[in-house]
Amino acid sequence: MNILFVHQNMPGQYRELVQWLAAQGGHRIYFLTQRKNAPSFAGVEMRLYQPHRTARKDSYGLSRVWEDATGTGFGAAMAARALEQDEGFKPDIVIGHVGWGELTFFKQIWDDVPIIGLFEYYYNLTGGSVGFDPEEPLSEHTPFLMQARNAVPLANIDVVDQGHAPTYWQRDRFPKSFHDRMYVCHDGIRTDQLQPDPDVRLRLGRIDRDLTRDDEVLTYMARNLERTRGYHTFMRALPRILSERPNARVLIIGGNDTSYGGKSKHPGGLRAEMEAELKGQIDWERVHFLGQVPFAAYQKIIQISRCHIYLTMPFVLSWSLLESMAMGATILASDVEPVREALTHGETGLLVDFFDPKALAAQVIDVLARPAEFAHLGGAARAHVVENYDFLTRCLPEHIAQINALVPEEKRISLP
Repeated sequence: MNILFVHQNMPGQYRELVQWLAAQGGHRIYFLTQRKNAPSFAGVEMRLYQPHRTARKDSYGLSRVWEDATGTGFGAAMAARALEQDEGFKPDIVIGHVGWGELTFFKQIWDDVPIIGLFEYYYNLTGGSVGFDPEEPLSEHTPFLMQARNAVPLANIDVVDQGHAPTYWQRDRFPKSFHDRMYVCHDGIRTDQLQPDPDVRLRLGRIDRDLTRDDEVLTYMARNLERTRGYHTFMRALPRILSERPNARVLIIGGNDTSYGGKSKHPGGLRAEMEAELKGQIDWERVHFLGQVPFAAYQKIIQISRCHIYLTMPFVLSWSLLESMAMGATILASDVEPVREALTHGETGLLVDFFDPKALAAQVIDVLARPAEFAHLGGAARAHVVENYDFLTRCLPEHIAQINALVPEEKRISLP
């Protein structure tokens, strides 16, 4: 089969699927992206595309999202046309993310090629990250700006032949008219590669010995240290945690930028803002900022963690939550709807109010002090992810079934 993936940040949500398809052999696979330093996969031809840009007059933003989306879509469509004209490649199916507008004009290139489009997020004034945190108040223009951002999925629901949402919470953010046109299935977690390791050891530069599972290691991870992922709540809980657990070590993974929501007004970002707020209250010798680490290092950090923190506003669920569950971590997460879809309080993890650093601190202290009392949570968490989110046994069969439903019988993909 000829398969074309489209994602501006290759591989995006298709990390596992594209590699599995390539490993089967017999397929001709191309990937259109803007990412110049994208990873290379054997059997996958990457091609870069350039968004079409025009001079902007609307600096306020109401038309900016749509202008960017159409420019991105036009650039991707021209690159798709070049694939056929210059390389003789016409896909049997296109699989891509609709969020940046990349698929908007693909039916103008190939009106007979089916498209599966990933619908990741729809902006509403209630139930999501916007308006959730009182420290980030809405303006009177927020409703207009949010609906302007929704112009892209609204335009693309009739472009795709099949929509896709990774979780039910994400699907339900979209208008009900979208729901029957989407299938719900996570991207998939390689639970065969992400497992607990009781013998793992980790050496940090500021510590003169290896850290193991016997140490009081508290971990926090986010792509970036920002409010959407609860970094401010986590940091406000640290003074009490460090005071009551004098042997605790805190390992923090994440960059000092903003992926979602508003930026900190502090010139040093939210990390510097919180350091200023908590000045004199934290023993920084026991707090280790690790930045964005390689995947293998991230695995070891989670595997030695006695208590792992995952905080988020109601927003797209991070892969890291499910990956940490697969590695058998004892997880303390924010009690919001997208988390509750994957984790059950007292069964597969612990939930706490996103806005309550005192409650967060108290629960962390209890887990650090009595790890044996909570050890069952990690095993149950792993079992839950294996059953519901495993790539090979749960997610891959569903994705392949959706692809096969749109292509001729002789093109269909067989599972082992």
